[in-house]
Amino acid sequence: MFNMSGFSTSKEELQHVKVLILGAGPAGLSAALYAARADLQPLVLTGLQLGGQVSLTNTIENYPGFPEGVGGTELGELFQKQAERFGVKVELDSAQSVNLSARPFKVTTDNGKYTAETLIISTGASPNLLNVPGEVGLTGRGVSYCATCDGWFFKDKQVVVVGGGDSALEEGLFLTRFASSVTILHRRDSLRAGAILQKRAMDHPKMKFIWNTVVTEVFGTDKLTGVKVKNVQTSEESVFPTDGLFIFVGHTPNTQMFSGQLEMENGYIKVDDRMHTSVPGVFAAGEAADSHFKQVITSAGMGAAAAIEATRFLEQEAG
Repeated sequence: MFNMSGFSTSKEELQHVKVLILGAGPAGLSAALYAARADLQPLVLTGLQLGGQVSLTNTIENYPGFPEGVGGTELGELFQKQAERFGVKVELDSAQSVNLSARPFKVTTDNGKYTAETLIISTGASPNLLNVPGEVGLTGRGVSYCATCDGWFFKDKQVVVVGGGDSALEEGLFLTRFASSVTILHRRDSLRAGAILQKRAMDHPKMKFIWNTVVTEVFGTDKLTGVKVKNVQTSEESVFPTDGLFIFVGHTPNTQMFSGQLEMENGYIKVDDRMHTSVPGVFAAGEAADSHFKQVITSAGMGAAAAIEATRFLEQEAG
C-alpha cells in the first residue's frame, strides 16, 4: 500500500495557500517539490488514487535512474518522501468542486474548503470501461482494471486481458506470475505496444492471443464465469470461459469538474508550452493535460514546469 505516514486529514473550514496542487501522482508531487524549493509552502490534495496511476504499475523500466526498474508504489513513495523533505504538506482529501472565476481560486473538498493564489491541476486519468452488459456488476468479482492490485486472487486460474497497448502487455505479463494462462483479446490484428514488450509477450509460454475480437458481454452470477466475444471481421460470436477479465483500453482524463471553466480538447485541459491554462494562475500537468505521451517522466517534467511557472506568476504579481 502507498505510504500513509506523511498524510493528514485536516477538518479546518477554510485554508488559504499560495500553491494548491490537485493530485499526488508524478506530476503533482514533482510540482510540489519545485514549489516547495521556491518557498511557496505548497499543499497537495491526494485525490482518491494515492500516488496516481504509477502506484498501480508493477514495474517501471523506463524511468531514468533505476537501471533494474522500480516498482510503481515504491516510486510513488520516493516522490512523496522527497517532496516532504522540503516541507510539502500532503492532505488525504479529494476536491469536489472548484471556482476559477476569480482569485483567490476556491476549492471545496471532502474535508473542507480552500482558497489558493495559484492552482496546479494534476488530477490524472481513470481507466476506460468496455461498457458492455455485466461489466459493472461483476467488477471486483472477476472483472478488474488493475492486475497489480488483483493478480494474486487468480492463482492457477485462466484470465483474459483486453487491450493491445503497453499497459495491456505489461499487466498481462505480470499476471503470468499467478494465472495458469493469460489470453490477450485485441480488436485489431496487431499490437500497439512497444517492440520489447511485444517480444516478451509473444515468447511467454503462458500467453495466448486472439485477434480482431471484442468482448460484447460479461457473464456470471456471484463471480465471473465467462465472456461473450465477437470477431469484428466475420461478426461470429462465441462464449469464452474465463475466471478473470482485466481491461486495459485506455484512460479518460479526470477533468470533469473543470468543464466550462477551462478550455479543453477531447476532455484534456488545454495548456501552452509552459503549462498555462486559459485562466491566469491556473496550470495543468500530467495526464489531465497530456493526450500524447502519457509517461511517468513526461508527467513529472510537466509538473516541474507548472510549478516553475506558478512561481514566476506569483513573483511578477508581487512586483
